[in-house]
Amino acid sequence: MRITFSIVALIVVATGFYFFQANDTSAKLDQRWATYSESNQLEVDHSEWQLILDDYLVTDTDSGVNLFDYSGLLDDGREPLDEYVNTMVSVDPLTLNQQEQKAYWINLYNALTVQLILNHFPTASITELGSNPLEFGPWNEVAASVNGIELSLNDIEHRIIRPLYDDYRIHFAVNCASIGCPNLAAEVFTSDTLDEQLDQAASEYLDHPRGIRIDGDELHLSSLFDWYADDFGKDQKTVLATLSRHTTVADVEAIKGFTGTPVYAYDWGLNGYCSIDNECGQQTDQ
Repeated sequence: MRITFSIVALIVVATGFYFFQANDTSAKLDQRWATYSESNQLEVDHSEWQLILDDYLVTDTDSGVNLFDYSGLLDDGREPLDEYVNTMVSVDPLTLNQQEQKAYWINLYNALTVQLILNHFPTASITELGSNPLEFGPWNEVAASVNGIELSLNDIEHRIIRPLYDDYRIHFAVNCASIGCPNLAAEVFTSDTLDEQLDQAASEYLDHPRGIRIDGDELHLSSLFDWYADDFGKDQKTVLATLSRHTTVADVEAIKGFTGTPVYAYDWGLNGYCSIDNECGQQTDQ
């Protein structure tokens, strides 16, 4: 009995360790991507991605959440998106200057996320995707190959973007195809306007109830600020001070002065817009 128990305990510990490792989202720079060329003034052309956003991103929703028309894009033909991704992965980001490189990775991440949903559409949530039952969602699965290196969405976000640029505003720019996520931006990110765009993305999210909401004595926050608290500050006071930079004046003092325990929540429902009957993210009867 003791031997059996020890074996079971070992399996449980090993499984738990594997789950932690598989779902590790700490920022750890992959040194293969630590190079940039500040003298290079080349601008990457994201016009194809802009045309897709213009045609299939719905920004005038009653909820204030940008929704993507996955069914409409599939119905019209997904070739423009696939062509854009193919063009992007043929670019060597290491030859770009840092700001151009930063915009490149954000746009590529968002386009790959849309591509991932299309590959499995219809689905009610991105969390339903992924082939490994020990992993949460599909973020560790290969999404693209750049410079001959296979990359997952987690690689791009946690091994490149976050540690390389050390900018908490990144969290307001990369989109996870979910209602709870900051909006998929209507404009492609470009090096010339990147800082302004990141500030705008932060303000849009933090001025929406899914980012921050004060209800009496309760402070409701997106789970993003729990999962990635270290990116926003060394402790809760610093995190709240950081968030207060991007929200309305009416809320600033209440947020900065909050000393209780925030209520965290996140909606993993698909950020899908239904332009075609019976294709709203759920499987239909045949």
